[in-house]
Amino acid sequence: MTQRLPLSLTSLDVARQMLCGGLQPVAPRDVLLADALGCVAAEMAATEPFPPRDIATLDGWAFAARDLVGASSYAPLAMAAAPCWVEAGDAMPQDCDCVVDADVVDAFGPLVQVTAEAIPGQGVRRAGSDIAGGGALVAAGHPIRSLDLVRARGAGYTSISVRRPSLRLIDMPTTKKRDLTVHLIAELAQAAGTMVTRGDTASLRGDASDLLITIGGTGVGRGDATVLALAQSGVVLAHGIALQPGRTTAIGINENIPVIALPGAPDQALAAWWTLALPMVDHLALRVSRPMVTLPLARKIASGVGVAEIALLRQTNATWMPLAVGDLSLDAIASADAWCAIPAGSEGFAAGAVVDAYLLKSCD
Repeated sequence: MTQRLPLSLTSLDVARQMLCGGLQPVAPRDVLLADALGCVAAEMAATEPFPPRDIATLDGWAFAARDLVGASSYAPLAMAAAPCWVEAGDAMPQDCDCVVDADVVDAFGPLVQVTAEAIPGQGVRRAGSDIAGGGALVAAGHPIRSLDLVRARGAGYTSISVRRPSLRLIDMPTTKKRDLTVHLIAELAQAAGTMVTRGDTASLRGDASDLLITIGGTGVGRGDATVLALAQSGVVLAHGIALQPGRTTAIGINENIPVIALPGAPDQALAAWWTLALPMVDHLALRVSRPMVTLPLARKIASGVGVAEIALLRQTNATWMPLAVGDLSLDAIASADAWCAIPAGSEGFAAGAVVDAYLLKSCD
C-alpha cells in the first residue's frame, strides 16, 4: 500500500511558535565538570584571579632579580644569605621575582655564589596570568567547551552552573526497527547539552522531562500509531510539517510538556531535529546562537515552492557546494560541513547567491 502524507501541512515557523509559545527556560543547575561539556552556561559569579599569587614554573633557586645584577661566570656574585629552593608550582617566596637554574648557583661552599643575571618574571607565572578574574568563567548562553573546562579545573572548580534541559527519547513500537535513528538523535541530543533518558510508550504519561521526542511511527502505515498514542495521552498540535525531508513529523503537548514526533528514517528525523527540536533545546537552555557561515553558492539550488527543503553543503574554495537537497543520503550527511533550510516560499538559490548555513563540524 502506498503511504499517503498528511493532507494539511503546517509551516515551520508556525510549528515552532506552537512549541515555544509561553515555554520558560529551564532553571540553572550545578553539574560536575565531567558532565558539563556541551551544556549551555548559566549566569555565574565573577571568578577570582588564578593563580592567586606568583608561582614558580620550573625547579630552581628563587631570587630578586635586582640582587643578581652583574653576576657572571667571570665575576660570580656572592650572596649574603642562602637562597630559597622552589619547584614548579610552588608559591614564590616574598620579595622574590625570578627563578634561576640550579647550575648557575654554587651553594655547596662556604659562600653561595651566582654566575648569571636574571630578569624579573623569569621562571615565574604571575598572579592572575591564567585567569585575570573579575568576569564569568564562561559567558551565559554559550556552550561549554573542553578548553573552558581546562580553565575551570585549573582554577579549582569541581562543578559549573548550566541550563541543561532534560530530554526523554522514546522509540515507538512499529513494524520496523529504528535503532539507527534512535542512536543518531540520542547522540545529537547529548552533544547539544541535554540530559537524555530513554523510555517507551508508557513515558508519554506522567513524564517529568522538559521535552519529549518520539522516534518512528508518524506515517499512515498499518504499524504507525504514534500520533494516535499522542492524541490519547495529550494534544496533537500538528501532524504534517511543510518540511522535506520530514513531512510526517508531528508536534503536540503532553501534560504541559512539548512533544516532537520524529519520523523513523534518519534523514527525515535529522531534518526535523535541526529545524524543530534543536531550536526548542536552545530556547530551554537560553543559548545565544549557533555558529553560521555565510558564503556564495558554487552552483544553483532548485527547490519546490510550498515546502521548506533542507540542503546539505560542503565548503569548497570559499564557496558552498550543494551535496543534496530534500533527499539526504547517509554519505551526504557524513560529508556535509553545514546545512540550510530553503524557505517554503522560495524556488531555490541561484549560483553565486550568498547563503547563511549552520555549521555541522566545529572544534574547540
